[in-house]
Amino acid sequence: MTIGGRLSLWFSAVLVLALLGMGVLSYNELVLEPRSRADRGKNAEPPLEELAEALTWTAAPALAFGLAGGWWLSRRAMSPVRALTQAAERINEHDFGKTLPRSGNNDELDRLTGVFNEMTSRLQQSFSRIREFTLHASHELKTPLTVMHTELETALTKAGIGAEEKERLASQLDEVQRLSRIVDGLTLLTKAGAGQIQLAAEPVPLAELVSEAVHDAQTLGVSRQLEVSCEPCEPVTVIGDRHRLRQLLLNLTDNAVKYNRPGGTVKFSLSRTNNTAELRILNTGAGIERSELAKVFDPFYRGQNPGGTTTTTDGCGLGLSIAQWITRAHEGTIAIESNVDAVTTVTVRLPLKQEAKS
Repeated sequence: MTIGGRLSLWFSAVLVLALLGMGVLSYNELVLEPRSRADRGKNAEPPLEELAEALTWTAAPALAFGLAGGWWLSRRAMSPVRALTQAAERINEHDFGKTLPRSGNNDELDRLTGVFNEMTSRLQQSFSRIREFTLHASHELKTPLTVMHTELETALTKAGIGAEEKERLASQLDEVQRLSRIVDGLTLLTKAGAGQIQLAAEPVPLAELVSEAVHDAQTLGVSRQLEVSCEPCEPVTVIGDRHRLRQLLLNLTDNAVKYNRPGGTVKFSLSRTNNTAELRILNTGAGIERSELAKVFDPFYRGQNPGGTTTTTDGCGLGLSIAQWITRAHEGTIAIESNVDAVTTVTVRLPLKQEAKS
């Protein structure tokens, strides 16, 4: 039966019940009550008053019953839509395997659910093919890139090459290294999306990794005369994968240095807030427009400069995507706040290691 037919049937049932109730009450007010008064020898009420009283005692309950019935009908009719919406909201690119429940009524919603399940199945197959292609392509690209990298390094060490040739080879080597970073980043994100990366779960003293990141920032910032500091840096321990957390800090540190202004500042801080380790990395670069903040974690997204032009800073747009995955994989959160031409702050919050109870 269609939804329209089912609603018509339900509404007819509510209407019949309301009319029956109204008829019973009217019969009581207009027939039985006057007879009772006559039997007791009481005078009959004036016709208008009798009619008003009858309407009061019949129409009001019928109206209330009709409203309640209408509310019940709307709730009953919309419950499959709500169930379908809630189930659809739980589906994402990492979880296409769940099928939405079908009512079995063979109505419009039931058929829509079937079509939706078929669509998600096709999407799951498409995403799987994309992941497989990306992994295979990344794997196939690694070998030629490694060969090109080795040959260019060897060519640079040869004696007798001129300055112009050396500069050309160095430029080619930079591009090969950039391609290698892109391939590595794509491989990591693709495997992460497919759940193929296993993270270690061991105590990691986060302050040590922050100290290493501060040293890296000082080294990378020498040419730009950056002032790097860390205050405070509390000794906190998290449970996670040391290698991935180190990669998280390297990506964020690299961004803080690359997108800073000459003579600017990079500030690290690590503190304990309840059961959370809070890491902040601040830089005094050009900043990010408010409209751009929601997109910075998208793969390959390159932000706009405050003037509206695409940034020319070297990068492939995967660093923040990888940082977000590492943070979420450790059950943490990452957020960016930015004031244009002032300060940009990245905040990472990770759950602290729970001390064993004695």
